[in-house]
Amino acid sequence: MAGAATPAIAALVAAKVPHDVLRFHHDPRAESFGAEAADELAVTAGVQPGQVFKTLVVAVPQGLAVAVLPVSFKLSLKAAAAALGVPKAAMAERAAAERSTGYVIGGISPLGQRKPLPTVVDASALVWDRVLCSAGKRGWDVSLAPQDLVRLTGAVTADIRAQ
Repeated sequence: MAGAATPAIAALVAAKVPHDVLRFHHDPRAESFGAEAADELAVTAGVQPGQVFKTLVVAVPQGLAVAVLPVSFKLSLKAAAAALGVPKAAMAERAAAERSTGYVIGGISPLGQRKPLPTVVDASALVWDRVLCSAGKRGWDVSLAPQDLVRLTGAVTADIRAQ
């Protein structure tokens, strides 16, 4: 796929990782990009809500990091910090997240970021054959094996969902 549509898709193609790109109608008025993706993909692709993951950028003492978790859960910043081996984490500022990743909020993919960041993927990803995350553009998700997601992002896995 020469000239892949997004850096995330280009990264998957370059790594020869089996994947599917799923597109859905993105409503610009949507307040929760992740919930919109889960709802749309449940209807159009028959995926379970727990398979659809969001990518959040967090600020850590050394800079930025990435947390990937099911869209229906809130992130435990304490658990994410522990998994990343840092004393604390906070949500990153929108501008910093977009500048670092090269993506816009609602389309941030854990794959193909401008600068690879330390990443933690919620352990629940490993119960699925396929998980979905942003393909790097609002209204585009990519389906891939969770092991490939972990490998390509150099992620650690941990339970990072808030209870």
